[in-house]
Amino acid sequence: MNVTFEDKALEELFLTGKTTARKYCRLPMNVVKRYVKVVNYIKAASRIEDLFTVGSLHYEKKSGTLKGVDAVWITAQYRLLFHSTPNEDGIIVNALLEEISKHYE
Repeated sequence: MNVTFEDKALEELFLTGKTTARKYCRLPMNVVKRYVKVVNYIKAASRIEDLFTVGSLHYEKKSGTLKGVDAVWITAQYRLLFHSTPNEDGIIVNALLEEISKHYE
């Protein structure tokens, strides 16, 4: 899947394992390691349906105020929110990573 980063801090966190961005600089190391693993899962997927088979991701399409946003678990407490878009054949193969959010906050 084609992955792009909306926030440069997310890209920096993925590439180096750390960031100076205030929002993500205090994430626990286990969350950062798991984030990298989750992004690699998304990159390895050939289409969005491939994420359904990885049970630990708990993929879901959000509703309510987050309608249209996709989410996967990083840990039980943290979620990776992203937008997915289809290619010309209608197969969802693009993911724009938006943010890491703390669940219920």
